[in-house]
Amino acid sequence: MTFTTLGYAFLGGLLPSFIWLYFLLKEDARCPEPRALIALAFVAGMIAVPLALPLEEYAKTHLNDALSVLVAWAMIEETLKYVMAASLILWQRAVDEAPDYVIYLLTVALGFAAAENMLFLLVPLADGHVAAGIFTDDLRFLGSTLLHVVASATIGFALAFSAARRPATRVAVAALGLILAVALHTVFNTLIITKGAPTTLAAFFLVWMVAVIFFAAFEVLKYFQYRNTSNNTL
Repeated sequence: MTFTTLGYAFLGGLLPSFIWLYFLLKEDARCPEPRALIALAFVAGMIAVPLALPLEEYAKTHLNDALSVLVAWAMIEETLKYVMAASLILWQRAVDEAPDYVIYLLTVALGFAAAENMLFLLVPLADGHVAAGIFTDDLRFLGSTLLHVVASATIGFALAFSAARRPATRVAVAALGLILAVALHTVFNTLIITKGAPTTLAAFFLVWMVAVIFFAAFEVLKYFQYRNTSNNTL
């Protein structure tokens, strides 16, 4: 495998995530987050991928049926993304508004998706199948990358909407968000690996439908956050 192949896989993996990250940061233009912390969140997500790989291989080896493996993989990935965000980002002083939880969870997810995309691109590019690599990148931009975004957004919204609650309540709500993220991830992967165009289309419809709902919820979250901020400054 040449350095050129590695370079193309690196850039191809980053591009879908950077496009989504650009739109995410545009949504937060009114009260932007520190760029250094955004970068740390993105890199944290990338680091989670090599941590997930041996755990997923262990699950694949020791679990008996395909559904159990898919649930385990989803649980590993969603838990690691959340742990990276909680341990490195969410305790920082800059995380001082409810929408910030969503933004940083999504940024960690995009970093994870970028590193995962690189791995998926290595095989077709190493074999000289550039067209297949581009097709893979397009599909991951529309499907898998967005899946990571909406799955992590589930946890982010759970933390955001419970920001004013007591710690015990926040822990319970965060756990519920994690369970929903794992469920969504599992359903998407199950539909994707099932052969046939109808199930693939159903997977893409599911993730885009949830994305539209979450983007609307993010606008509602920002509205209440900035309305309260404006009232407090009067």
